Amino acid sequence: MAKIEQRKKDHVELTINDKTQYVKSTGFDRFEFVHNALPEIDFDAVSTDAVLLNRTFSFPLFISSMTGGYQNAEAVNAIIAEFCEDNNIPFGVGSQRAMLENPALTRTFSIVREKAPNAFISANIGGAQLINGIGSGNLQSLIESIEADSIIVHLNPLQELMQPEGDRSFKGVLDGIGNLVNRTDLPVIVKETGAGISAYTAKRLLNVGVSVIDVAGAGGTSWAKVENARKLNNEYLEIFNEWGINTVDCLLELSKLQWDRSFEIISSGGVRSASDIAKSLSLGANFCASAQPIIQTIIEEGREGLELLLNSWKHQLKIIMTLLGCSNIRELSKTHLKDKSTL
Repeated sequence: MAKIEQRKKDHVELTINDKTQYVKSTGFDRFEFVHNALPEIDFDAVSTDAVLLNRTFSFPLFISSMTGGYQNAEAVNAIIAEFCEDNNIPFGVGSQRAMLENPALTRTFSIVREKAPNAFISANIGGAQLINGIGSGNLQSLIESIEADSIIVHLNPLQELMQPEGDRSFKGVLDGIGNLVNRTDLPVIVKETGAGISAYTAKRLLNVGVSVIDVAGAGGTSWAKVENARKLNNEYLEIFNEWGINTVDCLLELSKLQWDRSFEIISSGGVRSASDIAKSLSLGANFCASAQPIIQTIIEEGREGLELLLNSWKHQLKIIMTLLGCSNIRELSKTHLKDKSTL
């Protein structure tokens, strides 16, 4: 197996290990819901529909980019694609860099459109691969291989610096993103991979035309821990295992920018429950995303387990919304939360 294929396979296997999760909190535990004893709404009429990029979905959950680029990924991506098609929720494939370097791996990605002809599917490429621009042929392959509805650019300097074989130069990534925005009619989503996006970084991304920012804050999977678990004699790099801005701090910073900037926010990084989703939306996110619990459920319980997980989160979110007096996602706001850290 080629190095990049083995690396992708290792990543999936390691992320379902509790030892690769942050000790640092996402920040969601800072808040508790303000109970409404007189909600005056009908539980059965509560809607979990949510809008992202002008498309309405059944639930505010984007299945985050992780899979693809090694042979066994085809089966996992097929399950995710069919699930998203049947449940009307969006998803993104993992980094397509492996496919560009080895076209034989294209099938591990293209299977998703075959299994989900109507689903919202995002392509995915690393920011470092956009330095000096992406070739027209490669850009066309990214999009056409899955008939993409949007393009995700993932930023992962921390992860790369932990990899012996990782990228070391990040000069020109922002220009590369701007170039991508100008060369495609598809919306561009930029996400971190677990270390968070600050307001300063968000402003720079918005200035080059990015449509959606996925904060991917610290508190979920630590990609420093994942990379450090892949190699021996790495003790001197373990000081970076807890590096990053937690998810809640990212949301609080970026939501302030929405007063004068037109963009959407996705909350991810340790989103593990309906409670995390409701708090994210109340703190200003337009949508949420998750990867680790999805992949873990597929590996351990298959498609049936994934259906049970989504149905439980949907039911729990409807209960939370009823207890807050909210009949739809748009009504959730910071007034429904109490910040325990200020008490």
